Amino acid sequence: MKPINLSDKLSMFATHWDPHVVADYNTNDVMVVKFKGEFPFHQHEDTDDFFLVLEGEMIMDIEGQDPHVVKAGELFIVPKGVVHRPRAEEETKVLLIEPKGVPNTGNSGVIPATKPRI
Repeated sequence: MKPINLSDKLSMFATHWDPHVVADYNTNDVMVVKFKGEFPFHQHEDTDDFFLVLEGEMIMDIEGQDPHVVKAGELFIVPKGVVHRPRAEEETKVLLIEPKGVPNTGNSGVIPATKPRI
């Protein structure tokens, strides 16, 4: 047990859409990731999707809805089965929590990230 400095962890990589595991929480991975540009629309059939914006601004597109702007210090949870797409005009730093073994890409057809532990 020790504190985890998320800024330090985020400084360890420069890639976008590439989550890195920083901790375990029950049966979940706690990850940090950097967003820039847009991710494909996708859904997760069996799990909700948790996003906490640490720095910057994310836009969450939900199929059939107006876009949701999510700013630093705000979180957004996409319920399982809902088609969504995160995007960010400028680099945005995000904390994710998802069950271990769940691909971050949902059913998008994109190859899932390897989720290295840092």
